[in-house]
Amino acid sequence: MNLGLAGKVALVTGAGRDIGREIALALGREGAAVAVNYAKSREAAEATAEEIRAAGSRALAVEGDVTDDGAVRRMVERVGAELGPIDVLVNNAGMVRRKFFLETTPEEWRQQIDIGLYGVLHCCHAVAPGMVERKGGRIVNIAGDSARVGQAQLSITAAARGGVLSLTRTLARELGRANVTVNAVTFGWVETGHADPAFWEANREKILQAYPIKRLGRPGDIAPLVAFLASDLASWITGQTISVSGGYTTI
Repeated sequence: MNLGLAGKVALVTGAGRDIGREIALALGREGAAVAVNYAKSREAAEATAEEIRAAGSRALAVEGDVTDDGAVRRMVERVGAELGPIDVLVNNAGMVRRKFFLETTPEEWRQQIDIGLYGVLHCCHAVAPGMVERKGGRIVNIAGDSARVGQAQLSITAAARGGVLSLTRTLARELGRANVTVNAVTFGWVETGHADPAFWEANREKILQAYPIKRLGRPGDIAPLVAFLASDLASWITGQTISVSGGYTTI
């Protein structure tokens, strides 16, 4: 597939592993130069960047804690200096802690909301002005479907991601006049490298009952849609939340 991303520069947060890694690789395969952001997983981010370079695109593994506004701005400056101005921002970084709400603590709320909501705010606030100035850009926010339909034991993550979906719609209205599109991609249950094997073993069949397509998601299921939304083929799509969920959500 040729989505016309050659010459574009993309920043993908939380891109060392799992869904973020697959998104970064997909953008790199389409010719984009990719900044692979990480907070702690340096080796994984470096490996992802190396794989992109091996496929013929430029890539940079770049550290940056998305909960820290100053760190985000330094990261954006470094990407601009080494790869060029950012054309595509994919807000993928997140944190999930499975607990019933009444078992959670305010400290746990802050950690998840700082990454899941404030991280997106920081990145958009740092990157969007350049997009507006250049009269073009793509922002894609990644969230779980718990933000749309609710899910037991994911109340805090759902709250943070619900804010992201509202931000997506509002920024689409504010930035559209500058030819900047803002969309969200949500997903259902995805098997990732940091998932709890015991949980999946105990709950897989029960979970699959809610899915018309009888399998769990894979990180690579999300990446193609993100690459499409990052391209000019999606230039008249904005303010949308699109679910990749095997039919789990039908709204």
